[in-house]
Amino acid sequence: MQISILKPVTNNFTFNEKHNMTLRILATGGTFDKHYDEIAGKLTFAESHLSQVIARARITLPVELEVVAMLDSLDMEDVDRHNVLQACQRAAETAIVIIHGTDTMRETAHVLGHAPLGKTIILTGAMIPYEIANSDALFNFGFACGIAQTLPHGVYIAMNGQIFNWDNVKKNRTAGVFIPE
Repeated sequence: MQISILKPVTNNFTFNEKHNMTLRILATGGTFDKHYDEIAGKLTFAESHLSQVIARARITLPVELEVVAMLDSLDMEDVDRHNVLQACQRAAETAIVIIHGTDTMRETAHVLGHAPLGKTIILTGAMIPYEIANSDALFNFGFACGIAQTLPHGVYIAMNGQIFNWDNVKKNRTAGVFIPE
């Protein structure tokens, strides 16, 4: 890993109408929300971790949490993606963060990206479950919540400190990261 020190960039960025907002969080499951079942030795779903994650992240703006599904994204079907789309359509909020499994995050982003939503929608997830040591879940969640407040309307995937447009991203399964397509 190479680290470069860059000079600060000045721009004319100002917060738009989003500065006084409520953030909607949609939970769909994915690795992010899996629990380790010590008896069975498997990762399973129970209640979402997101209430705990929101509290731990110390987010100070109002947040509305909605659990749409608790699925491994490999088990997600078209009807589930349609449910996510409907949740985005009926949300009063213009900034939405969707917690989603990484294996089919891109497919859900494509469904949302083709819909005229007029909102800023960020899909994020985790390669390691939230409750497991060294998880990327909390970082990805905080990053997604921050950029949901600043990016223009559109659909994005935010993983590991990078932002991708919904139509220019893929998961590199070997490296366990997202990259431009």
